[in-house]
Amino acid sequence: MTKRHGYALLAALVAVVVVISAAIYLGVAADEGGDRRNTVAGGRGQHNPAAPASAGTWVGAWSASPAGAEPGTEENGMAGRSVRNVVHTGVGGTAARVTLSNLYGQQPLSVTHASIAVAATANSAAAAGGTMRRLTFGGRTSVVVPAGRQVTSDAVRLAIPHDTDVLVTTYSPIPSGPVTFHPQARQISYTAEGDRTEDPTGTPYTGQTPYWRYLTAVDVLSNESVGSVVVIGDSLTDGVTSTVGENRRWTDVLSDRLRDSRDGPRYSVVNQGISGNRVLSSGLGRPAENPSGLIRFGRDVLGRTNVKAVVVVLGVNDILRTPNQTDPDRIVAGLRELTRQAHARGLRVVGATLMPFQGHRGYRPHLEDTRQAVNARIRSGRVYDAYVDFDEALRDPYNPRRLRSHYDSGDHLHPSDQGYERMAEVFDLDSLKGAAPAEL
Repeated sequence: MTKRHGYALLAALVAVVVVISAAIYLGVAADEGGDRRNTVAGGRGQHNPAAPASAGTWVGAWSASPAGAEPGTEENGMAGRSVRNVVHTGVGGTAARVTLSNLYGQQPLSVTHASIAVAATANSAAAAGGTMRRLTFGGRTSVVVPAGRQVTSDAVRLAIPHDTDVLVTTYSPIPSGPVTFHPQARQISYTAEGDRTEDPTGTPYTGQTPYWRYLTAVDVLSNESVGSVVVIGDSLTDGVTSTVGENRRWTDVLSDRLRDSRDGPRYSVVNQGISGNRVLSSGLGRPAENPSGLIRFGRDVLGRTNVKAVVVVLGVNDILRTPNQTDPDRIVAGLRELTRQAHARGLRVVGATLMPFQGHRGYRPHLEDTRQAVNARIRSGRVYDAYVDFDEALRDPYNPRRLRSHYDSGDHLHPSDQGYERMAEVFDLDSLKGAAPAEL
C-alpha cells in the first residue's frame, strides 16, 4: 500500500514494524550446562513466516529434565520413526518454541522434520484443526544436535491455551542413539513408522510409550505470566504414583493455583523432578545419568526461561538411597549450596521439609533420625528464604513417622493424588514473592 500511494507516514509505520519484527527471539544450540543464547531473527525472517511479533513474555509452559539414556536405543535411537510427545501446558501463549536434547547421545542427532500442534483432546495423538505448525531451527527445517548438546527452535506463531495438551513431534531418519529421555512422564506419548511429523489425524501413531523423548522444554510467549518458578525435585515432584494422563502432580495443582489467584505472583510452573534424584550423589555414566541436584542445578534450574523463583524438594533419596552416608550436615550443606547458587542470580528460594516414609521397604529407625535433623535445620530458617512444611501437612498425626493413610499411595513414600493435591494446597503463594536476601 505504501508503494502504491506513496504515503510517507505509512512508510514510516512499516519501518517501525520491520524493526519490531527483527527483535524476535530465536533459540540456538546451548552447551551441556544449559546456558541459553538468543539471536535476533534479522534476515532469517523470510524463512519463518509464522514467527510472532515480539509481544508478551517468554516463559516456561512445560519442561522435563533429561534423566538418562533410554535402554535399548543404544545403536539406532528412533531412526525411521516419528516421535510425538504429549505434554501439558500450565500457561497459554500466542507463540511457542521447543528445546530438544541429545545430552545422552553418543553420536549426532539428525532431526529432519519437527512440528508442534495443540492436541484435539486430552491424551490424544490427533491435532486440533488448524493448529499444526512446522518447526524450524535457524530458519531451516532440519537440525543436527551434537552429542551432549541441546538446541532450541525458532519461535512459531500458535495460539496455545493454558491447561491443554500440546503435541511436539520429531523425525530422525538415521541412527542416532541412545535416546535422551525422561522415564517417568506419567503421560502416554506416541510413535509412528516413517515421517508422519505433520500428520494431524494421529492415526499412524500406533506405538505408545510412557517416556518423553528428546523434548525437554516448551516455552510460550505469554500475557498470562511474567516469569517461571522452577521446581527441582525427585520422584515426589516427578509425580510418581499420580494418575497417568490426568496431570495430578503437585506442581500441576500449584500451577492452577497460581493462575487462578488474584494476589499470587503471575508465574508459570516448570517441573524439573527426576525420580530417584539426590542432592549430593549422581548415577553412573558420562555424563552421569540421574545427575545430582548440585550438578544439574545450572542447566535444569538457572538455564530455564525467565526464572523468577526456585523451589527445592530434595533430600529424601540422599537418606534412602545412600544409607551409609546419612550425615544431616552434609545434606543440609548441599541444600544451602543450591540456595547460594540461586541467590547469585538474585532468585528467591523456597524449600520443602522431608516427608515421612515409615513402612517403606527402605525405612530404618536411624534414617528417621536423619530426616528429623534435616527438617529441624530447614525449619530454623537457615537453609532457604522460606519453606513449605510438607512433612507437617501429610504426616499421620498419631504416628508422625508415617504418611496419613489417605495421602499415601500405598508404598508409604509417594503420595496419592489426594496427597499431591494437599502439597499444593499448603504452599504459600506469597512465599514466592520478593527478591533474594543478601544472606540467610
